[in-house]
Amino acid sequence: MRSHRTIARRVLLLLLVLGITAGSAAARTESAAQSKVPRLVFPVVGPVTYTDDFGDARGSSRHQGNDLIAPKRSLAVAAEAGKVKFWTSSARAGCMLYLYGNSGTTYLYIHLNNDLTLKNDNRGTRCDMAFAPGLKSGQKVAAGEWIAYVGDSGDADGGASHLHFEVHPNGGAAVSPFPFLRTARKLLYSARSGTNVQLSLTGKLVGVVDGRLQMTVSSLRVAPKGPTILKVNRTIELVLLPTAVVERLDGTRLALGRLAKLVPATPIVVTTSPSGTTIGEMTATPGSLFGERVVLKQT
Repeated sequence: MRSHRTIARRVLLLLLVLGITAGSAAARTESAAQSKVPRLVFPVVGPVTYTDDFGDARGSSRHQGNDLIAPKRSLAVAAEAGKVKFWTSSARAGCMLYLYGNSGTTYLYIHLNNDLTLKNDNRGTRCDMAFAPGLKSGQKVAAGEWIAYVGDSGDADGGASHLHFEVHPNGGAAVSPFPFLRTARKLLYSARSGTNVQLSLTGKLVGVVDGRLQMTVSSLRVAPKGPTILKVNRTIELVLLPTAVVERLDGTRLALGRLAKLVPATPIVVTTSPSGTTIGEMTATPGSLFGERVVLKQT
């Protein structure tokens, strides 16, 4: 007769095998779901810091996303093309937005702005300061399109402004956004889909070679009626139009060829020709932006 100890060992071994098998199957399912998430557009424009805080303790629960720390009213953009849905009745999440991506992935944008000013005034009633101007719940958006403002609504009130960003492959359980954020395309600016915008780029000259101007952008303004983005701190390349105007602050015009003779770090402001809202333009891919006016910020 088999001993009770032997039977117990075999039962325990069977349970362990079943547990390992189930765990492996779950891991394969999660991996397959994650593989359907496309390369994302980074969901915040401008300076941002974040860590892999997915799964960290949050009271009695676990953190279901990554917190992207950014200045209040930084632009939040669509991580992929899809449809947006506003959600404004959660005390914990505050003003939030669902993005139903075309890939089947659902993204959550939580703690959006509810302040009228850059102070923590909580005067944005019914989340009217949370979403991009003119955007409607249920509207389709393009990848990289401006959809909301970063804030501190909900239970983040009074804390550091940030975007709590979640990724749900196939609309299922949340997975860590961190690996997707690490490979995401970062935008120089964002605008509404289908619009033409003009950029005013403030920064310092790096150099000019073969009609291509490189500059380190410190801040930029999107016109018309677009936002101003501060602390950009990014080096980009623009194609200088043959008709580009070069002038000093007093209006004195210079020959286009003089730009190549300027010393690096010369303060400049570059105005682009009207641009669209393609990913190439918004990420400032070399050859996508054209400079039509350069002002030297020194006499």
